[in-house]
Amino acid sequence: MNKNFFIYGLLGWLLEVVWTGIGSLFEGNLMLASHTYLWMFPIYGLAVFLEPVHDQIEDWPWYGRGLVWAGLILMIEYTTGWFLRSVLGECPWDYSTSTTYHLQGLIRFDYFPVWFVVGLLFERIHRALDQYYLRP
Repeated sequence: MNKNFFIYGLLGWLLEVVWTGIGSLFEGNLMLASHTYLWMFPIYGLAVFLEPVHDQIEDWPWYGRGLVWAGLILMIEYTTGWFLRSVLGECPWDYSTSTTYHLQGLIRFDYFPVWFVVGLLFERIHRALDQYYLRP
């Protein structure tokens, strides 16, 4: 299997643990309790399929690329959430109680700026991985 799949899966887990830990701090939890789901590893690993998109849009202005990433990530989040809900009977994440800006509890529209930034971060990781693997 592609090495980048594993790298993206692990980095996604790491980012989610940090994100939820910071979120718990804002809720008053000084222990910075964090969480993720085992299901998230392959979902984050799917970023490997976004590499060709990056290759196609890398010359676009940063704000255009960020809009593409945010839109694609929201679509992937919705699709994988819908799939998990169909197979398991529920989705590991449910935004329906945490915000009014959600679609069927599967995506949060107020996370659009977060996914915008994460997409641009993904580009840097993809470039670094390409440079690493191209070295003799």
